[in-house]
Amino acid sequence: MQNDTNIKMHFPAEYNAILNRIATIDPVGYGKSRDYIDGAVSYLSPYISRGVISTKFVYQELLKLGFQPNTILKFIQELAWRDYWQQVWIAKGDAINQDIKHTQTPVVTNGISKNLANANTGIIAIDNSIEQFYKTGYLHNHLRMYMASIACNIGQNHWKHPAKWMYYHLLDADWASNALSWQWVAGANSNKKYYANQENINTFCYSDQTGTFLDVSYDDFKNLAIPTVLLPSEKLELKTPLPEPKSIRINKELPTLIYNFYNLDPIWKKEQPANRVFLLEPSHFEDYPVSQNTINFIIGLSKNIENIQLFVGEFNALKTTYNLESIYYKEHPLNKHYQGIETQRDWLFSVKGYSPSFFSFWKKCKKEIIF
Repeated sequence: MQNDTNIKMHFPAEYNAILNRIATIDPVGYGKSRDYIDGAVSYLSPYISRGVISTKFVYQELLKLGFQPNTILKFIQELAWRDYWQQVWIAKGDAINQDIKHTQTPVVTNGISKNLANANTGIIAIDNSIEQFYKTGYLHNHLRMYMASIACNIGQNHWKHPAKWMYYHLLDADWASNALSWQWVAGANSNKKYYANQENINTFCYSDQTGTFLDVSYDDFKNLAIPTVLLPSEKLELKTPLPEPKSIRINKELPTLIYNFYNLDPIWKKEQPANRVFLLEPSHFEDYPVSQNTINFIIGLSKNIENIQLFVGEFNALKTTYNLESIYYKEHPLNKHYQGIETQRDWLFSVKGYSPSFFSFWKKCKKEIIF
């Protein structure tokens, strides 16, 4: 399965290839094997995070393919997790940028352990995965949890900077999912820290390493000293390589649709004549920097949208420079400064607002599933 996994970690940008990927996922097998690094995960997250497809769209496509909800419940739950993090972001706003429920403790650095960022922890499965991550922009969720635990709970890094490091390289970068998951691992968004020892890593990554700083029992984690290899830390300089700004052409007789990092939906108002502008705001990427790989990926995805034009600049500059009057955009927590007509995103369920835990959210969502 490893070769198949390597193929799936290549993420085509063409819309038909994305639809084909939906048609070939194994949502039944997902429930049984998802924790293994070559398990039947969907590899759809980069497209969901970039707003090319929605969780609702994926679910509906699976129903069309004949899957019964009771056989794919774990997969539906996973889709619901993505919507849950977004609902928390909408409800809490910038509060997700800080320890949201509990103060993370202990913390010895606000940077990231150098040997984690340099893929040199000595945990072979982790180091190999980080090297591959830098090339592909993808990490299995279990590996994300392992890395977050090593950074926050073993190396005692505050979660935020290592979370930004991971976000920087992820093609499926979603700040709500990323920041809140890191806080969950670090105990800032949960009542218990997440730990994984070497035996756990060996099981799900098919390795057989022993003698590492994680080769301990779970009882030992509470009083484990920071391993020497994780002590040096640094603040990474994460900069987004945005394209050079260029002028665009606007037909003043038509409305303008705004696309951005979180909305690259090629079928949104597809039949409506409009100016279509892919807005990359420097201020956004100053706060949430991403890598060259990610920039290349989103520009590739934008080509699914007919006649789209790239504008590198702030929303207000776009509006005033081209004297835009009729503007449409999709709702998102980072779009609050946009002016125009906001349209809603598609959601998997009608459940809205803040839920203190995923399972309280899921309990309400599950009532809407028709079995």
